[in-house]
Amino acid sequence: MVRIGGSTDTGRHIKEHDYYTPTGEFRVDREGSPVLLNCLMYKMCYYRFGQVYTEAKTRETIQTFSSLKLFSSNFELDVLEEAYTTEHWLVRIYKVKDLDNRGLSRT
Repeated sequence: MVRIGGSTDTGRHIKEHDYYTPTGEFRVDREGSPVLLNCLMYKMCYYRFGQVYTEAKTRETIQTFSSLKLFSSNFELDVLEEAYTTEHWLVRIYKVKDLDNRGLSRT
């Protein structure tokens, strides 16, 4: 997704190399690039992930496909709200919050 975004005319500020570690790895754990770990795409993928029980029935935030500890999943989304997530979290749909929920008035 980063490569696609950086290749469009409006996405010229997106630099793919910013999303890799200094050693050239694309990581989503604590060793990941600060740009990646703070981007909206990452947050939408891992929002509430810490609330999911792993196969070991623990509350530890682990990706079961790679057993990597995530950087953080304890954040809130200010502008978006989760509308739907499939059982295995393969599809996640978000909607933009109403203006009132974002602290703005409709005047």
